[in-house]
Amino acid sequence: MMDFVLEAWVSGSIERAKAAWMLGGGKRWKPGEKVKLLFAGYNGTRNMGSDVRVEEMLRQIRHILGGERVEFSVMSQNFDFSRGYFEGTRQVHLPDIFPPFLANEVPQHDGVVACEGSMFKSKFANALTTMMIGSLGIAAAQNKLSVGYGAEAGHMDPLLAKMCGRYCKNSFVITRNEESRTVLRELGVPTELGTDTAWTFEPRPAAYGQSILRKIGWDGRAPVLVVCPINPFQWPVRASVAKYAVHSLTGAYKDSHYRTVYFHNSGPAAEQAYKQYWTAMAKAIEAFRKKKNVFVILAATERLDARPANKIAEKLGGVPVLTADEYNMYELVSILRACHMMASSRYHGIVTSMPGLVPSAGITMDERIRNLMRERGQQDLLMTVDDPELEGKLLVALERLSSDGEAIADGIARTVVRNLKVMARMGVYFEEEVQRRYPEFQTRRGEWSWEDYLPPIGEPLKELVAAYS
Repeated sequence: MMDFVLEAWVSGSIERAKAAWMLGGGKRWKPGEKVKLLFAGYNGTRNMGSDVRVEEMLRQIRHILGGERVEFSVMSQNFDFSRGYFEGTRQVHLPDIFPPFLANEVPQHDGVVACEGSMFKSKFANALTTMMIGSLGIAAAQNKLSVGYGAEAGHMDPLLAKMCGRYCKNSFVITRNEESRTVLRELGVPTELGTDTAWTFEPRPAAYGQSILRKIGWDGRAPVLVVCPINPFQWPVRASVAKYAVHSLTGAYKDSHYRTVYFHNSGPAAEQAYKQYWTAMAKAIEAFRKKKNVFVILAATERLDARPANKIAEKLGGVPVLTADEYNMYELVSILRACHMMASSRYHGIVTSMPGLVPSAGITMDERIRNLMRERGQQDLLMTVDDPELEGKLLVALERLSSDGEAIADGIARTVVRNLKVMARMGVYFEEEVQRRYPEFQTRRGEWSWEDYLPPIGEPLKELVAAYS
């Protein structure tokens, strides 16, 4: 019921914004002014993947449009968790009950860039998708720039799908894969094919990651296996005023409470599936450890992942656990790239490690890792979180990471360079959309290579491009 209330509330805000614009309200960008863009996403939660994506969007789009001609704002749910991120960008607080915020904040900008990877799907939270549609829809209703950047679309509940088709038909969405384009095309939403934006991320130097590994017990010789688990069965998150009232009065639903009116999926079936998942992973890692001399660490790349990481670590006798609470995104990615093998249920755990050529296997809950492994041509390194044979399959995958690491890394390198080129093309699409919305905005003149549409990249990526382009 609360999800329905949020959807209706946001729909009403879009309709009011459209009516106000048609009656002459609001302000349109004028030549000579900076273009003010609001980046709408799931930031300020210490979700490494979400923050890395947005960091690179900001760098790329600022580079393309010219830093002196733009003014960026980015949403954050907690300024303490996003402090030190998004240099040169104003951070605005996104409240849990967000419709009034969107109605007030979006019209103050010349456009919206929706940032969340899982932008249009009910898998994680209808409220999150409602917020994405609301941000894009209000901007589009006022004939402003309205772009989804690096988006993914999947199954949406019927009312949410209808809302997306109605209010995003005048937006422009650059998706991460063809499957997402198909979903959105069927709803009448204009799309182009792109990729994720984390490929260009520059973490702290490699020496930093290596120093942290030594600090937590690595001898500098044994290969390091990093495992990035999740709780795949606590989704979707749903809003419930009734549960919140009971929780506030009695403390009930403590284990499933996310924050304010939002609660994770829970119940005996979810708990049983979760236990089977992390137990299978722990057993496979233990069996692998008995065969190979490896140093195992657990990495929680979102704060929520500390729970499954600690469960697996305890099952393995107390191996180190590194969390997004302890390490910021620049530090955590440096650590991931200092490792020699990875098994991950976190999409961005894999993506951010790939420029470091870390051989990786994926245990997926949805289509994101599946699409990535297919793109790499390494589907044999893919498993699903609910596979009853997960233990055995993961052990086989870990053995392959150990024996065929060089060949796997070669496929990874080719995929990284290919995605850098696609990310550059996204920049071209974005520049063209800005010109379509604001013809008076002067873009760069002259001939430009594809690399010129990426944000500045470091030497390791330049070397990859030179070797594999």
